[in-house]
Amino acid sequence: MHARQIATTPVTVTELGFGASTIGNLYRETADADAAAAVDAAWDAGIRYFDTAPHYGLGLSERRLGTALAARPREQYVVSSKVGRLLVPNERPQGRDTEGFAVPDDLRRQWDFSRDGVLRSLEQTLQRTGWDRIDVVYLHDPDEHWREAADEAMPTLAELRDQGVIGAIGAGMNQSAMLARFLRETDADVVMLAGRYTLLDQSALDDVLPTAAERHKSVVAVGVFNSGLLSQPQPTEGMKYDYHDAAPDQVARAQAIARACEEHGTTLPAAAIAFPFTHPAVVNVTLGMCTPDHVARNVELYRSSVPDSLWADLRVQGLIRSDVPAGG
Repeated sequence: MHARQIATTPVTVTELGFGASTIGNLYRETADADAAAAVDAAWDAGIRYFDTAPHYGLGLSERRLGTALAARPREQYVVSSKVGRLLVPNERPQGRDTEGFAVPDDLRRQWDFSRDGVLRSLEQTLQRTGWDRIDVVYLHDPDEHWREAADEAMPTLAELRDQGVIGAIGAGMNQSAMLARFLRETDADVVMLAGRYTLLDQSALDDVLPTAAERHKSVVAVGVFNSGLLSQPQPTEGMKYDYHDAAPDQVARAQAIARACEEHGTTLPAAAIAFPFTHPAVVNVTLGMCTPDHVARNVELYRSSVPDSLWADLRVQGLIRSDVPAGG
């Protein structure tokens, strides 16, 4: 599997990454055996970049990923996790987590982008995973916490990076404007961009992508299916777009793109995975996977041939922006 370097850092990631939110029981329970088998299947397919976070299943994703990778040579893979949501005891548990994960709520999330919060979060992640280091650390959804994230959390991560404790640092968000600020105004090396450079939304071309290119920094793309609307060859009504039911015009546009994909000998989900790589700042696409079947499908889609002529055709039809790079 092809790999790319996170610019200005020693960290190299495979183009396809394993998103471990789903093995944190996102939306539904996943058996321990299935989670472990998914990681094994990803490894066998050549995936060497694995992303997790304390938020995912209140630590379950980190524990499962650490266990699944424990027997692998540590120098052969790259892991990323996140800070900003510190896990603390829940004084008033109701039985189940209320933020989308099918896990008990014996812990709760506490926003904390302070220096102490970052250090405590990293220490807890190392304890849960059993790793001796984390290669990439992102600030997790700091939308409402810019000042503390920029003034305390990022300098703390930069200090650890400069000491060689972390390989690369950045932020991960569902918006692009603030990610561009992190690239311009802080020591961030890389950002994890969710859903803002896809076949249905190229708003990152207005800010984070040109900023990354100008400053020789990198972008990891996630949410490339926009919550599901781009995940099937034939989009239909009732599918999700950015966590909500897709509007009729969104479904119609996805269907038009799907028809163009067929005409160019490919499929909509394969094109959705290939599309972010049209921009030179993008080094990786990470997808959620929780079973070996999910892994096999995603790897097959990643390896599918998607001709650059598709992007040109979509530009001519007005289905993607005219300033989308040519790819290649």
